[in-house]
Amino acid sequence: MSKKHIEECVRTSLEGYFRDLRGTEPDGMYDMIVKVVERPLLEVVMAKAEYNQSKAAEWLGLNRNTLRKKLVEHKLLKS
Repeated sequence: MSKKHIEECVRTSLEGYFRDLRGTEPDGMYDMIVKVVERPLLEVVMAKAEYNQSKAAEWLGLNRNTLRKKLVEHKLLKS
């Protein structure tokens, strides 16, 4: 799967989101999208990195402490 394919999946999902709103204006979309995308991103990357936080942080381009904070926020790791 290419970057372009992921972009198209996001675009299609957003079009569906707006269609489902039926003219109602969205609120707080940025935070909602980040949370909705971030959790599965972290789940998949952690699994592929065999739950090695240092490796996962490197793949994501994050500081390891930032990754830990995000894992706790998403309840994927106990604090």
